[in-house]
Amino acid sequence: MAGLGSVVAGPGDDLSEAPVLRCEPEDRMTDVHWLERAYDDHRRELHVHCYRLAGNVADADDILQETYLRAWKARDAFEKRASARTWLYRIATNVFLDTRKAAKRRTVPTGDIFERSTEIGPYPDALLDDDPQAGLAANETVELALIAALMYLPARQRTAFVLRDINGWTPGEIAEALDIPTTTANSLLQRARKTVRRHAPADPQDWRRPELTAEDEEILRRYAAARSPEDFRALLADDVRITMPPDPAVTGVDAAAKFLGRPLDWRTLPASANGRPALIGYLRQAGSPHYEAHVVDVLRISDGKIAESNAFIGTHHVAAFGLPLTFEEKRQE
Repeated sequence: MAGLGSVVAGPGDDLSEAPVLRCEPEDRMTDVHWLERAYDDHRRELHVHCYRLAGNVADADDILQETYLRAWKARDAFEKRASARTWLYRIATNVFLDTRKAAKRRTVPTGDIFERSTEIGPYPDALLDDDPQAGLAANETVELALIAALMYLPARQRTAFVLRDINGWTPGEIAEALDIPTTTANSLLQRARKTVRRHAPADPQDWRRPELTAEDEEILRRYAAARSPEDFRALLADDVRITMPPDPAVTGVDAAAKFLGRPLDWRTLPASANGRPALIGYLRQAGSPHYEAHVVDVLRISDGKIAESNAFIGTHHVAAFGLPLTFEEKRQE
């Protein structure tokens, strides 16, 4: 796992005052070192927390980076009344709220999130599987339907819901973290739960990421190999839906097979995200020597057929998987 100094900085970020971390004997541990150790211990779960709040990996990365910077600046003020983990969660949560205020994102979406919102994105399973804490990845609450449901919540309701119903904080702890009365925290929770019940799976056990099966992987392999409308038709459910905001959704097996079977020059890579099979697509335009990152398709499979494909269009979604944004296929001599 990367240390504090490995948080990715953006082009405009000033890290000139950030510490240069060096290994020192235990008896010479400084405030920088305890912060490094606390951050390394909780970095991955903090990243997942930021993803639940923001709905996509790119924004989660930015929130996590700002969390480190604020924690480092405030390290002398940490009074250890709460654990370092709780302290970092508070900082990350307030960074999210501040970003929403700064972007003036105070409206919530209407209609189907997968059809209308370009803010939501997939979370690569590889990031969870890389977690050093045994068993943590299997229990992560990142089911895509839940993430979509959270997008319907205003920012403060979303933070209250995530902290209480996913992380298990008490209303008093939430009130302290958000600097609001406990009565207000309870009100936020009540309103959030009412909204989530309308959009998320009814059983909280279904909020956890699904387990990828051998059947899922085989269907993904056939999906990647398919070329013609007939190839795709054999894989799709009759009422299949393909979402790809901002473009309109495609519904029904006939329309979907025709859409997927268009003669485009694709190269694809298999992956998984949010516990579902995923296909990362690179598209080459006519006359170009390069294939360019274009989309991440996340599949929902039911009864051996593809019931839904959520297509997340944009290079930032591909970058979340640690993959290059372009490549040139070598021609065989």
